Amino acid sequence: MKTKTRAQHACLWLFCLGGCGLAQATELVYTPINPSFGGNPLNGTWLLNNAQSQNDFDDPDIKARITPVGTSALERFTSQLQSRLLGQLLDNISTGNTGSLSTDAFIVNVTDDSGALTIVVTDRATGEISEIQVNGLAP
Repeated sequence: MKTKTRAQHACLWLFCLGGCGLAQATELVYTPINPSFGGNPLNGTWLLNNAQSQNDFDDPDIKARITPVGTSALERFTSQLQSRLLGQLLDNISTGNTGSLSTDAFIVNVTDDSGALTIVVTDRATGEISEIQVNGLAP
């Protein structure tokens, strides 16, 4: 009976040794995380937020770059109105209408001479004049 148990132990021992030899391995593949180096583009936001949360640097010149007073509602309204009027003035060129727009900062004169468009912009503060000429427009 001792020989039978020894034989069983030997078979079990050989089976375990054989099983160790059958270990399987796969190829290691490196996948970058950073999208700048070929990683998934969806990782970019996560990486940026992580970096910004760890950044404890305070810019010493930030107060000099930030203006404490913003634009008022009246200034925004005036700016939007000037943009709209200038856009309307330039749209009217296609119908043959010319005109001018005068604001606190500049004066714009638009003239159309049978296909030759001339836009004269005068800066009120400096008196500087810019002239833009476009030829070949259909009258």
